[in-house]
Amino acid sequence: MTTLDKIDDRVAAAAFRRLVRHLRHRTDAENIELMGLAGFCRNCLADWVSDASDGELDRDAARTVIYGMPYAAWKAQHQGEATPEQVARMEASIARNKQEAELDAELDDSFPASDPPSITQPGG
Repeated sequence: MTTLDKIDDRVAAAAFRRLVRHLRHRTDAENIELMGLAGFCRNCLADWVSDASDGELDRDAARTVIYGMPYAAWKAQHQGEATPEQVARMEASIARNKQEAELDAELDDSFPASDPPSITQPGG
């Protein structure tokens, strides 16, 4: 069985480019909605690209890659005002991301134990 880390880089890169092109096409899918639903948005994707580039792309350059134009231009053309409900969903989603990141860190710290710390540590 192929795992995520075993997918050929060419295949992964092609899928990534397709995702980016899809997000460029779907300007109606606003970042605030993506954050509220999925916990990531175009800016997150750009940050991940910047991080993975080992300094070759700064944040603005990575955003231009993802948006297909400078971020300020995309924002002016496609981004509306967020509603209080959208902001609340986004904040809840970000909190969930943080909880899951903390759990991942706990699991990494407990390796090679098979049970997460909440099971193996009293009061956890």
